[in-house]
Formats: sequence, structure tokens, C-alpha cells
Amino acid sequence: MRRRSGFGWLELVIGIALIALGVLAFAKPDLALTGLVFAYGIAAVIMGVADIILFIEVERYTGLGPTLSLISGILSVMSGLMLVVYPATGVLVLTVLFPIWFIAHCISRLAHLGHIRFVAGGGIYSFTLIVNIIGLILGILMVFNPLFTLTTIRCFASVYLILLGVDSVVMAASRMGKRW
Repeated sequence: MRRRSGFGWLELVIGIALIALGVLAFAKPDLALTGLVFAYGIAAVIMGVADIILFIEVERYTGLGPTLSLISGILSVMSGLMLVVYPATGVLVLTVLFPIWFIAHCISRLAHLGHIRFVAGGGIYSFTLIVNIIGLILGILMVFNPLFTLTTIRCFASVYLILLGVDSVVMAASRMGKRW
């Protein structure tokens, strides 16, 4: 008897949560930055758990990809917990942690492109490649210009969260369509 992978459902929930968070950030520009820090902290914890689960699922493969997924997951969970527990301090620390989280998550996804192409196909592979290259560029811009991070975080973070959400939903749909 075949069963469907439970990971597709987690990826779908993450995708919907990221899209909702991105839309909320656009719709309510007057939200306090501490509220956004808290929400981003929750998103980072959820995405970190997903990266750790991805590591568990692909640990049988050799290479650097699974290890990067574990490191990315741990960094995401640590960053997210810090933002949730200390949102006021998180506003200041966000200028450092948020770019690191962007970069770590993008590197993790890029390290799994071969697996993504195998599981989801060429179109999703290309979309994931483009989204994560954009994320790397934004992360690097934020690292080298913290003022840029503080002044524009809502706009490009909103767009990027929506893109990450779409990427997760597409991945979930492709994963849930395959039988194990």
C-alpha cells in the first residue's frame, strides 16, 4: 500500500502562511515594526523546522546539500525564537539576522536544486532558482547596508515572502501529486 508524503502538507501550510504574511505586510503599512518582527520570527521558526525536516528526509544522500539544510534550519529556528522572545530588541538585531536568514534559506534551497528538478520538474526548478538568486542578492544588499534593511524591509520582504510562499505552495502541489 502506498502512502502520500506528509511533507507536502507542511510545505503547503508554510506557503499559505508566507503568502498571508507578505500580503498583510503590504496591506497594513502602519503596523509597528515590532509586530512585523514577531511575525517574521514565527515564519522563521516554521521555515527552520521545514528545513530540518528536509534534512531528515534527504540525509541518506551524500554531499553538502543536506548539511546546509540542517544548518539553515537551525539558524532559522534560532533567529525566529530570538525575534519572538525579544521583539523590541529584534528590531535592532533584525538588521543583522534578517539578511543572514535570507542568505541561509536561499543557499539551502539552491543546494537542493537537483532534487527539486527531479521531484518537481524544470519549470519549478527555474522558478526556485530565480527566486533564491533574488533572495541572495537582497540578503547581500541588506548585510552591506543596514540602513537599507531598516528603511525598505517591509516592501521587499513582503514581496519576497509572497514569492517564497508561492514557491512552497508549488513545491507542495508537486510533492503531494507524487506517490511514495
